[in-house]
Amino acid sequence: MTRRRRSAPVIPGAEIGKLHDETSVDPESGAVRSRQAADIVLPTEAIGPFWNPEHLERVARTYWTTLQRFMLGLIHVEYTPTERAVVLLIPQLRLLTFKAPEYEMDACRGIVRWRIKKGLLVSKRGRDGDGYLEIDIKRHDEPDADRVRLNVAVEVANFYPMLGGISRRLYANTQSKIHVLSCNYFLRRLASRDLATSRVGHFAGPPSAEQAPDPGSA
Repeated sequence: MTRRRRSAPVIPGAEIGKLHDETSVDPESGAVRSRQAADIVLPTEAIGPFWNPEHLERVARTYWTTLQRFMLGLIHVEYTPTERAVVLLIPQLRLLTFKAPEYEMDACRGIVRWRIKKGLLVSKRGRDGDGYLEIDIKRHDEPDADRVRLNVAVEVANFYPMLGGISRRLYANTQSKIHVLSCNYFLRRLASRDLATSRVGHFAGPPSAEQAPDPGSA
């Protein structure tokens, strides 16, 4: 009998705020913007060892594995030195292809950004444009309370879906709702430090946030 993997418990004292969902479509250009954000409050001692480039990279991997679980394994992510592709079942069905991730990190903020390159779900206008998927974590220390508040946002911006209005309505009623559910689980994994191991491991080992490269260098 196969044992079901138990979720890691949330860190004692951690609090996960309500997820705020903002999804909109520009009526003129048809560009989709979808942003889900929430606060996670943690004891300061719980975040210290994890605020570094290596764990930011692991947060990025955790996002993809979470989305994969919610899609019941129908999709997976393929990695190359220059691309990340969201694939449906077989390699030929590349739904979304992104450029390799860009990283920004300092003492107060960590960002992972994948720029949209092409894909079956992307219209011609949205290929190699200014569209992107981004995880943005803002850190707010509260020394008097010995706590840290992390505002975690996952955003898709300037995404031009294929098939115009039909695809946009499908996005609002399917992909967007799935993304909200998966983001809730993603937040819980962050609050329990249940981070997946990076497939690339580009930053494995750096001891401090100051050693993170500038955006575009990874």
